[in-house]
Amino acid sequence: MKQVVCINWGRKYGPPYINRLWAMVARNITPPFRFVCFCDDPRGIRAEVETQPLPEIDYEIPKTTRGIWPKSRLWGERLGDLAGPVLFLDLDLVVTGSLDAFFDHGDPDDVILSRNPANPLERLGQTSVFRFPVGKLAPLQRRFAADPAGIAAEYGFEQRFVTRNAPGGVGLFPRGWVVHFRRHCRRPFPLNYALAPTLPAGARIVIFPGQLTPQHAIEGRYGKGRAGSARDHLADLARGRYDQTALHHLRHFIRPAPWVADHWRE
Repeated sequence: MKQVVCINWGRKYGPPYINRLWAMVARNITPPFRFVCFCDDPRGIRAEVETQPLPEIDYEIPKTTRGIWPKSRLWGERLGDLAGPVLFLDLDLVVTGSLDAFFDHGDPDDVILSRNPANPLERLGQTSVFRFPVGKLAPLQRRFAADPAGIAAEYGFEQRFVTRNAPGGVGLFPRGWVVHFRRHCRRPFPLNYALAPTLPAGARIVIFPGQLTPQHAIEGRYGKGRAGSARDHLADLARGRYDQTALHHLRHFIRPAPWVADHWRE
């Protein structure tokens, strides 16, 4: 039985993202499988999704703009009624190929993360997609519970904490299985003004860290409130409406990527 899990709290994502994720998984996995969403409100979630309450914790999640520390709820000795290996998927990713190999790679007792391309000199995993046996990360949860704010400040991101401290170390899924939209799909400047983002051959999952979502990629805009055409994007540059440097602004333009819509659907 392949076990896929996700987590939702608050209103940032909710049923539309959960239902799309279930549909993408169902189209790209060989049954039998379970799809479990740990959430604070099951209303609006399609019936095929198993919903279970958020795992209880006895510590306060630190308020920080870095890291998704509520994921630590998944690290406990128990995870609902699940046992054995589970594959965690972020709600805002896009499944573009078969997920079966994610369950066959390595040993069932391994903790295996996707590769993080943001720090090429650091062997850092990405927890947008990662597999772990239920209970294996309980020592991390206990350590985090003892000083949530201190751990968050020291490591910055939950994926760095997991990469460096998982019992027995971590493995990484093969390069190319999980690709980063901004780093692997977006065209480099100045080609980003002429050519649409592309899906690398062999990619099974596309992740969207940061403020760029699949919907933004479909529309061809680099985040909420950003220009949706090259003309408007360059006009914002001329008016001084940009963050960081002018070069960053020029790089932060994408043409619409219709292939994202082909996959990111119910």
